[in-house]
Amino acid sequence: MLGRCICLLLLNFAVFLSCQAQSAQPLALEKTLPLPGIQGRIDHLSFDSKGDRLFVSALGNGTVEVIDLRTMARSHEITGLKEPQGVLFSVQDDRLFVACGGDGTLRSYSGSTYAPLRTVSLGDDADNVRFDAASHEILVGYGSGGIAAFNKDLKQISDVKLPAHPESFQIGQSGSLLYINIPDGKMIAVVDRARNAVTHQWPQFTAHANFPMALDEASHRVFIGFRRPPLLEVLNADSGEPVAQLPIAADADDMFYDHNRRRIYVIGGEGVLDVIEQKDADHYVLTQQLQSSPGARTGLFVSDLNRLYVAAPQHGPKPAEILIYRVQ
Repeated sequence: MLGRCICLLLLNFAVFLSCQAQSAQPLALEKTLPLPGIQGRIDHLSFDSKGDRLFVSALGNGTVEVIDLRTMARSHEITGLKEPQGVLFSVQDDRLFVACGGDGTLRSYSGSTYAPLRTVSLGDDADNVRFDAASHEILVGYGSGGIAAFNKDLKQISDVKLPAHPESFQIGQSGSLLYINIPDGKMIAVVDRARNAVTHQWPQFTAHANFPMALDEASHRVFIGFRRPPLLEVLNADSGEPVAQLPIAADADDMFYDHNRRRIYVIGGEGVLDVIEQKDADHYVLTQQLQSSPGARTGLFVSDLNRLYVAAPQHGPKPAEILIYRVQ
């Protein structure tokens, strides 16, 4: 009898330790939100902090999907788009901006009615979209090498020419600098927005296909995700000098820095999420790897909600879905 009690106690203790270990993990899958009928690749996402809405660029489907995070259901769909890639919701302006790679347009919509407001043509491959809080401008990367800036009415303010097509780029909020991934040029470009010019070109030779990027301004670090081979490289944001490097999930297209917890979240299209802990500005450790879904390589980290949203395209009979991870 005593032996049986001891075994039960040990079993319960093992279960307790297992639960504790799981709860201590940085990310935990909380919910999946199916998107039936969505075909093909899914690109970038944006968040409406006022209306609790998630906007999803369904590139292969030619739509932008609107998800109500209060009801956890799809509430609207903007159709008739040609390869929507970048999407940005501006709470200040109550407007939605969509960049379409198929026809090179940047489009604006009413945030309340979804009525189309204005369309401008950039010529080719309109891609990532960012909001510059300092200048209150909409920035979009496009074509064979350029980043254009617009006001909320899509009146063009400036245009910076680049050596090749820009992928992910980050805006330094404490200054006027842009850090830009240019994979075809095998470099990271730095643009001084005050001068409207490229001031530095940092060549990348150890790896290729630098698509995702994140920024830690406090530590003066730029995080670059490469696909060939799959690597995270940490650069000094002032000089471009590499300070750290470690393997990451393959086919990454989105990467986010969690400054509150000093973590980096990498979304890999091989169906793997990486969580990397920043020990200090120069030292990084992979602390967690999770299975997501094949082809899921884009998403959005929303710090205010402590959630990481990952866009998973349709895979076989399994419909497209949004994987919602709780940040712990």
